Amino acid sequence: MQRTTQANLYALGAIALWASLATLGVALAQVPAFALTGLALIAGSVLTWRQWRQWRVAPAALALGVYGLFGFHFLLFIALRAAPPVQANLVNYLWPLFIVVLAPLLLPGLRLRPVHVAAAALGFVGAGLAILGGRAVSAAWAWGYVPAFGSALVWATFSLGSRRMAQSGRGFPTAALGLFGLVSGLLALGCHALLEPPMQLGLRDALLIALMGLGPLGGAFLLWDKALKLGDPRTIGVLSYLTPLASTLLLIAVTGRALTLWIGVAALLIVSAALITLRANG
Repeated sequence: MQRTTQANLYALGAIALWASLATLGVALAQVPAFALTGLALIAGSVLTWRQWRQWRVAPAALALGVYGLFGFHFLLFIALRAAPPVQANLVNYLWPLFIVVLAPLLLPGLRLRPVHVAAAALGFVGAGLAILGGRAVSAAWAWGYVPAFGSALVWATFSLGSRRMAQSGRGFPTAALGLFGLVSGLLALGCHALLEPPMQLGLRDALLIALMGLGPLGGAFLLWDKALKLGDPRTIGVLSYLTPLASTLLLIAVTGRALTLWIGVAALLIVSAALITLRANG
């Protein structure tokens, strides 16, 4: 199997796991956000506990990992508290566009072509339709859009930074993401202790948190790291716009809501963007 095909499959695997995050989040809505993230990240780190010897990484790698996993979630949760959640989520989904645009700036050997920018912009429009569902966007300013923008920038630069470290010979093994998740989870629990009321968990909550950790906040990170280290970040960035679409479709299936024209248009735009990019890089 070609490296690019393998990388795209890893990316699609991560996207499939991330698609379940919203559904699990709805089922765990009663759990404070930082507590939920902290416990799920720690649960996700369990996937690499048997490979703990690979957690011995350089301080720069640990700093990058915590910057990505903790910084992204911290800024996103601040944004969701300080701005309308749907619109903050839309701003946060600038991160695939940032990956496409910043890849040639941060990684040697890549060139930004108009087709990549056009495909990323098309994907963002499709993601917007999937998230908003035809609802109007309020023009009112909320300062929470700033951390939402920051969270998008953090995830994009973390993703590209891990690829850059690997290319320079200073990279970290994929299993080290378990360490990054463990440290980030502990920091999130610290935020919970400082910013949120105490939580009470039942058995159902604990099982769903474990599922979230093993899936969208654990296994997905491992697949994502493999994809970025093997594939073309410009292609993977555009493919990432499948995440909000798949997430919305899963929520519709679980809640029994009807499909809308907006979802169909969003699917058409996002799939078109992905195909354009795959063909451009093929």
